[in-house]
Amino acid sequence: MKNKNPLLEKSYDFALQTVSLYKHIVASKKEFVLSKQMLRSGTSIGANISEANGAISTADFSAKISIAYKESLEVKYWLSLLTDSDYIPKSKSATLISKADELSKIMFSILKTTKRAK
Repeated sequence: MKNKNPLLEKSYDFALQTVSLYKHIVASKKEFVLSKQMLRSGTSIGANISEANGAISTADFSAKISIAYKESLEVKYWLSLLTDSDYIPKSKSATLISKADELSKIMFSILKTTKRAK
């Protein structure tokens, strides 16, 4: 994805990594439930950021960024659960959790700035 929006680019990259991990978990571990939850929340971040870019109002923009922020928190939960239940190695989850943290921090900053602008 070639875009001039760094947050959208980072979230798209994160989604691709989430899809790759999901495919690995399904193929090698035959785990379908937890990994599907991780996939949904991990890919939802970028989708909601994309929707925010087309927002028709500041409130609409904030709502979509807020959803994306919450999804970034959720995906960390699923990654931790998959790690602690021995479906993925800690090294792999740590990398993705770190990236989700980065996305969370950016979105939280955007939300604080948006609230101040009201």
